[in-house]
Amino acid sequence: MKYSELGNTGIITSNICFGSLTMTPFQSNLTVKEGAYLIEYAFDRGINFIDTAQLYNNYNYIREALKGFSRNDLIISTKSYAWNRRLAEEALEEALKELSTDYIDIFLLHEQESELTIKGHYEALEFFKEAKKRGYIRALGLSTHRISGVLGANKYPELELIHPILNKNGLGIGDGNVKEMIKALKESKKLGKGIYSMKPLGGGHLIKDIKESFNFLNELDFIDSIAVGMQSIEEIDCNISLINEGIYPEELKEKLSLKQRKLIVEEYCTGCGNCVKRCNQDALKISNGISTVDYNKCVLCGYCATVCPDFYIKVV
Repeated sequence: MKYSELGNTGIITSNICFGSLTMTPFQSNLTVKEGAYLIEYAFDRGINFIDTAQLYNNYNYIREALKGFSRNDLIISTKSYAWNRRLAEEALEEALKELSTDYIDIFLLHEQESELTIKGHYEALEFFKEAKKRGYIRALGLSTHRISGVLGANKYPELELIHPILNKNGLGIGDGNVKEMIKALKESKKLGKGIYSMKPLGGGHLIKDIKESFNFLNELDFIDSIAVGMQSIEEIDCNISLINEGIYPEELKEKLSLKQRKLIVEEYCTGCGNCVKRCNQDALKISNGISTVDYNKCVLCGYCATVCPDFYIKVV
């Protein structure tokens, strides 16, 4: 496993980050025991970096996994949509309590779209800055699906980390193409910011080009780590091989290539429209009274499922 510092934060992470959304009730719905085992397995294979969020509702998976090794050995990054001080304080308290830890390594403003969005969340950021000074947070940053979000972060020195969507085809980038995103991120790197990317396979759309997709990211020297959603031992082994050796193991290729994830909307959908409003990819619409999916746009983030009041949406 390769390790490097995230920007100028002093935080040393593996070049693979365990994306934990895929194990949650919104996707594979693993039990806590199953999810914790995968985290422990990944850690034993050298992955010391995990990405989660207040939204994911999976702190208990990580807390259970931490019983098997030292807290200081695992780098935890979480995210929150908090926009004011009260919500930020609640988000931090929840993370500390549910993870059973005294500190969070990385706290991100979740899904920031631009400089204006950052300004709208700055009261929360001010609280997180204070919490960092008190030792409860080690580094601050934001996650974004937009080039304008990266450019906005570049204007704020206190935002030390950027977690952007990035893949070889630019799938999921909300306001431009992959070349424009790379240009913005190269500027971030010059400013000393740490970068760990997300959605290397564009929500599964690039699964047939998996080797080329990881090679594309590996060749970008400004990326410190790549966050990959993983929900099985086979996926962990495969991702480690692809990212660190550029090899797609033959014994795993057939099994994994057959696994096609998909966003499912149950026929019982009431057409409330919450998911349509929540989708930043414009991949959902109400048709004939129910929600329908444009699979060419969907990146399988699963965020729509979190706002369905009847739990009729799931990534399977």
